[in-house]
Amino acid sequence: MTDQDQTGEDALAEGRRKKHETVLGSGGYPHRFERSYLAGDLHERYADLEPATETGDKVTVAGRLMLHRSFGKLQFGTLQDSSGSIQLFVEGSSAGDQIADQFDGLDLGDWVGAGGMVMTTKRGELSVKVDSLTLLQKALRPLPDKWRGLVDIETRSRQRYVDLMVNPEARRTATIRSRVVSDLRRQFESRGFVEVETPVLLAEATGALARPFLTHHNALDIELQLRIATELYLKRLVVGGMEKVFEIGRIFRNEGINPTHNPEFTMLEAYQAFADYTDIMDLVEDVISAVASSALGDTETTYQGRELSFAAPYVRVKLVELVSGFVGEPVGIDTEPEKLRGFLAGRGIPIEGEPSSGKLLFDLYELAHKTVWEPTFVVDFPTEVSPLSRKRADDPRLTERFELVIAGSEYCNAFSELNDPDDQRARFEEQVASRAGGNEEAHVIDHDYIRALEYGLPPTGGLGIGVDRLVMLLTDQPHIREVILFPTLRPEA
Repeated sequence: MTDQDQTGEDALAEGRRKKHETVLGSGGYPHRFERSYLAGDLHERYADLEPATETGDKVTVAGRLMLHRSFGKLQFGTLQDSSGSIQLFVEGSSAGDQIADQFDGLDLGDWVGAGGMVMTTKRGELSVKVDSLTLLQKALRPLPDKWRGLVDIETRSRQRYVDLMVNPEARRTATIRSRVVSDLRRQFESRGFVEVETPVLLAEATGALARPFLTHHNALDIELQLRIATELYLKRLVVGGMEKVFEIGRIFRNEGINPTHNPEFTMLEAYQAFADYTDIMDLVEDVISAVASSALGDTETTYQGRELSFAAPYVRVKLVELVSGFVGEPVGIDTEPEKLRGFLAGRGIPIEGEPSSGKLLFDLYELAHKTVWEPTFVVDFPTEVSPLSRKRADDPRLTERFELVIAGSEYCNAFSELNDPDDQRARFEEQVASRAGGNEEAHVIDHDYIRALEYGLPPTGGLGIGVDRLVMLLTDQPHIREVILFPTLRPEA
């Protein structure tokens, strides 16, 4: 913003504040307003009203004034509420000078309540012919320029309240997100899953390969961590006999920010006793296609200009097959590490230490999965990168784990759960060794979880769905900050 722009905005704000002080001096603003209709309801009820029709039906509406035009004795305003917008029509001869002057004195952004008759103009615009007007709250700051709008990404993310006022796409995204969360909950509840809540503050954050946020509890004088996953607590509940559980909750990982990562995000995790990862694939396929159909009205859509179908069934491919296709020759868990290092080095990926073939295959997969477009289940991950997954009976170097990849990103991670307490302890110990070697994202040993496994976890399948990424996909948004109302940002200078 230039100095001239800032000076003009300051002058406008000063004029608004004077009006505000006048209102306060004459008794202030009302504490409530009785609204009989939302704008969207009026458009639905009077959808077939002919142009230039006065219905005689009296209504009251309320919202934010977004547009004001004056043509002599006639004034028009656009009132926006949570359902849409409705035109206010003020005719000086019928409304009277007091209401006409009051309407003329409103500023864009003001919260207004209006009463009057439902009508259509000669052009067929559904309107409320105003005969009563109430200023509910003065907007002390002017709205962004109506032609340029609010386009700066940083400002839109930081001042989401303004973004929602002036950008319909932001309101649409927020509404679809709410619908997706509701649909996800309904899908799992309809299948007999019980929604639960697990702790956010933990002595040791476990259940994922991630670095936690740290905090301090003053009363107990102990260090605590924000959860990085809900997995191990949900599986404790399965041990206790709750055979189908799920949670939709906030997760916190002390990591960087990029188009698909925000340090605070929403995850759905679910666990089902007596199931394996093939059962969970079927479940995820059904849930994702149903949620997409509900949110979009169809399973066919476009994402970033490219066609995308959520219709089942989804492709299923082994991780080693996907990587083989990516590097152009067959590779597998038996491939020499040096050869796999060469594939990575040739693509500019530096390799530290002496990682195993399994770890190098996973690193190649992280590149290969970016080439996947249609919904695809990538299955059978190496054991060393899957510390909570059950090993394949035919090859213990691989696990019964899958990721759902769509449009080059991972949307679901799932597996047959490791339920052998001795194997789990050994895997945790390997993670501790990795942590000692400098891997800050490696697991610590959760001794109580081992104790829970010793009471017996039945065969169980589990999944985690990244809700924010799913909303990105269904709203055609390229960056995660567009689907989180208040994403993590640096403090303002």
